[in-house]
Formats: sequence, structure tokens, C-alpha cells
Amino acid sequence: MCGPLGRRLRQVGPVLVPVLLSIADALLVNGLGMALELGVSVVAAAALLLRRRWPLLVFLVTLPGLYIGYIWFAPMVALYTLAALRPGRARLGVCALLLVAAHFLPYPISDFEPTAYRENTLVLIDACVTSAAPIALGLLVRTRRELASRVEDLTRSLRREDRLLAERVKATERARLAREMHDVVAHQVSLISLQAGAVQVSTADAAARDGARTIRELSVRTLEELRHMVGVLRAAGGDAQEAGELAPQPDLDELPRLIEMSALDVTYEGLRTAHDGAEGSGADRPRGGRTVERAAFRTVQEALTNVRKHAPGAQVRVRVDAVELAAPGDPETAERGRSGLRVEIRNGPPDATVPVPALPGGGHGLVGLRERAQSLGGTLEARPTAEGGFVVRAEFPYGAG
Repeated sequence: MCGPLGRRLRQVGPVLVPVLLSIADALLVNGLGMALELGVSVVAAAALLLRRRWPLLVFLVTLPGLYIGYIWFAPMVALYTLAALRPGRARLGVCALLLVAAHFLPYPISDFEPTAYRENTLVLIDACVTSAAPIALGLLVRTRRELASRVEDLTRSLRREDRLLAERVKATERARLAREMHDVVAHQVSLISLQAGAVQVSTADAAARDGARTIRELSVRTLEELRHMVGVLRAAGGDAQEAGELAPQPDLDELPRLIEMSALDVTYEGLRTAHDGAEGSGADRPRGGRTVERAAFRTVQEALTNVRKHAPGAQVRVRVDAVELAAPGDPETAERGRSGLRVEIRNGPPDATVPVPALPGGGHGLVGLRERAQSLGGTLEARPTAEGGFVVRAEFPYGAG
């Protein structure tokens, strides 16, 4: 009971208290015998109930109470409300003059004594103070509310910026850890895989070759898991673009879309996609097929990026072929060969009329592609052509993943 009643009183109190005080003011000044004076004063007091909805009209209604009934509380409350809710300079100036006139001029007007200088001066000063005080208080209250609202907005904005800054710092730290993990661990695991491959090719001991093959396969799987972990770390920052790295990795089916989005003059000569029922697609892929196709996709992606950077306007040809790859030095595979994938990206000279875009580059793209190809048992060749262009050719054997 006390809780709802208290809230109700806090809502009704600011509306009823000024009305009750204004009625008391009218009774004290006019008594019960002065019908006209008491009537206009009570009407002025009752009009305060509507002062928040129509502040200007209520103020004008209270002026007869001041002029005829000699009350001052109701007009001052009405003028204060007008200043707090409708703070127009011209409006407040006119209303202030009206209140000064209603306070200064006597009722009836015939009682005015122009020669009573001292008394008229004191009354005028009193009228000006009576008019200025509620306006100043109303403007002060309005300014305080506006400042409080702005401080609240600023506080919310600062909290939001602090939260975003903290999230950005965490995301940056995750990205830094991901880069360091990839640069350090991936390089070492790649070296392990290369050394195992060298042992597999050079040794004549069947047990040693099997052990080297196992080490190499484990190294490749470790690299794949490492890349997945790096994607998790980068996606933990909540960025939608980074979170997309956790989606299924692209393969040859995505190459046409990549070429279309590259905005380059590209001629694509590739294998049939899974939609065309190509052998080795979808569920019929050879062992390690997804890993090889992903490496081929990344190779084309990096090569097209380099064309945009260094040969704008050049014509590009992308060719993907299923081939039989020889393995020199390995007696088991040299005879029968190995099925694999060959990717070739060849571009002509750049167009001199096309401006070179200011794209950043660290110079490590081809190095990373070569390490990826070597970790899968393949090769990568990158060289300029006699025509002034550039060619990137990579070969990836199946069965490495």
C-alpha cells in the first residue's frame, strides 16, 4: 500500500500543490466577501491544473487574477512553467511585459496616480522582479534537464566506446597470437614435412620410408588443424568477416565465383565441378582431394591478387588439369606415377593505361604458397615470361591429406 500510494502522491503532488497554494493565496488576499476578485483568482488557481499541456493559455488566464484579484502566486507558477516548457525569447519577453503591466497598473485603472513617483518606482521594481524570477528559474531548470540528458548520453557513449575498445584490444591480441602461431609453428612443421619427404625419397629402407611417410602425413594433418585453430582465434573477436573462416573451406567448385569477383579479364580452363558430375568431385574425391583442391584454390586466389597489384589490365588465363605426376627418386611411385592436380595462372603484360592500385603487400604470398605446395608433396614455380607477363604453376599430388 505504501509503495503505490507514495508513487501516486509523487505524481499528483507537483500538480495539486501549486493549485492549493494559489487558492490559499486568493482567500488570504480577497477573503470571501469580494465576489469578482475572488472568482477570477480561483479561476486562475484552477487553471494551473492544465499548465503543462497549455502553458501559454494558462498564463494568460492567470493575468486577470493578478490584475483584479491582486494574487501573485498563480501567475508566477504559470510563467515558470512556460519558461521551462516553451522557452522562446519573444514569447517570454511579451509574457514578462504583460505580467509587469498587470502587476504595476491598479484596478480600476482610474486609481493610478502618475505623480506618486516613489510608490510607482517601488511597484515597478517589484513587478520586474516578480516577472524575471520565474523566467530565470524556469530556464535554469530546463537547462539542468538538458545537461543531465546530455551527460547521460555521453556516459552511455563512453561506456559503449570502452566496451568496443576492450573488444578491439582482445581481437587484436587474438589476431597477433594467431599470426605468431602460424608463422612459427607452421614453418617448423613444414620443415619437418620436407625433411620427412627427403628421407622418403632418398632411403632404400622400406621401414624408414613408411616412417617418413607417416611423419609427413601427420605433419600435413597438423598444419590443417593449426589453420583451423588460427581461424577459431581470429573468429573469437566476433567480426562477421573473420567468423566466416569457420565455414567450409573453398575448393575447385568456388573457382568460377572467385574469378567472377576478381574483376579481371580471365579465361578459365578448368575441371568440371561437382555439379557437372566430374570424377573426383564430391563424395568421389580421391584421398586428400579436398586438401589439394583447397591448396589449388588458394594458389589461384593469391595469383589473381598479384595480377591486380602488379599487372593491372593484363589478360589472365587460369588452367586446372588432372595429371599424373612422377616422383623421381622414389622407386615405388616412379613406375606407376601419382595422380594429382596442376594449376597454372598465366598473365600477359600490364596495360599502361590502367593505373596501378595502391594495394599493400608484404611480399610473402608466393613464399607461403610454395611452403604449402611442398608440405603437400608438390611443387610451385613462379617466373616472368618472355612476353613481359608472369606465370605461376603448381602441382599437387593426391593422397597427402
